[in-house]
Amino acid sequence: MFAELAGITAAQLGVYPSLPGPELRQAARAAIGVLDLAAQEVRVERSWTDGDLDGEELSWSVGFGPRTHAYLLRPRDAAGPLPGVVALHCHGGMKWFGKEKIADGPSGPSPEIQWVRDQIYGGRAYANELARRGFAVLVPDVLTWGSRRFPLGVDEPGPYDAAAKEHEHVVAKHCAALGTSFAGVAAGEDLAAAAYLRSRPDVGPVGCVGLSGGGLRAALLGAFDPDMRAVVVAAMVSSFRDMLDGYVEKHTWMLWPSGLPRLGDWPDLVAARAPEPLMVQYALRDHLFPEPGMRRASAMIGERYREAPDAYEAVWADVPHSFGVPMQERAFDWLARQLKD
Repeated sequence: MFAELAGITAAQLGVYPSLPGPELRQAARAAIGVLDLAAQEVRVERSWTDGDLDGEELSWSVGFGPRTHAYLLRPRDAAGPLPGVVALHCHGGMKWFGKEKIADGPSGPSPEIQWVRDQIYGGRAYANELARRGFAVLVPDVLTWGSRRFPLGVDEPGPYDAAAKEHEHVVAKHCAALGTSFAGVAAGEDLAAAAYLRSRPDVGPVGCVGLSGGGLRAALLGAFDPDMRAVVVAAMVSSFRDMLDGYVEKHTWMLWPSGLPRLGDWPDLVAARAPEPLMVQYALRDHLFPEPGMRRASAMIGERYREAPDAYEAVWADVPHSFGVPMQERAFDWLARQLKD
């Protein structure tokens, strides 16, 4: 049934056209309903020193809902402006926690967080490791996660995550009814976080990085933030058209904003920032994406970068859905070249 429907939509709506990058960025921003938000009333909730790192927990308002909390991590006693990175937490089927999945605060990880890290992050808080490489790393929560989670009447991580899974479609429907989308609201919040990081006098050029749902957020930041200097998307890129048979249901509503396929395929939007630096890491044993879709995506991105081939780096890793230590180190080295050199 859906194969026949795909043929009808392709014939009547002309899905997956190939708009030029600047035109696609503008049209997609409008179609997705990306909100123009700002980090307001920023305050420091607490600060700490952990060995060779200084940390702060910040909070701000984006104008609705509970205050956004974020960690800011820097090398201890670092002098002068540092290159900045917005590190974006994943979906992971875990919404009770957000930033904690990839960053240690003053108290270290809970058992639930350590389990997630062991499964997909090589066992470590990669945001802290990135800060140790000489970056100012901002790790914000985003709508429905951590400090931005909904009051669902459940006060324990496991039961809350089960309730939040069933609630995500409600969030997506409310966003659609308001003329935006889940992706559009999340992108607006991440744009606000990136703008705040750039506004600090102790921060220089800014890039971003994320795995899975965090990679989706990184791709949206790269598409919609003209000042985002370098973008790393890990295990979150495939063509939409190759995901129609058995993969759509595996993903968050954030990946399916209405209207985007009439402007381009997902890799088109990921690469709409061309010729600005982009790294995409593909996990060849990823159960969430078909290998043909990843291969098609990389070819599509390469075509958009044909005038600046050195600015696009494709990393092929023979691993499951993850951002393990070797992938992290590859990303850290690349971000250093883009933001420090």
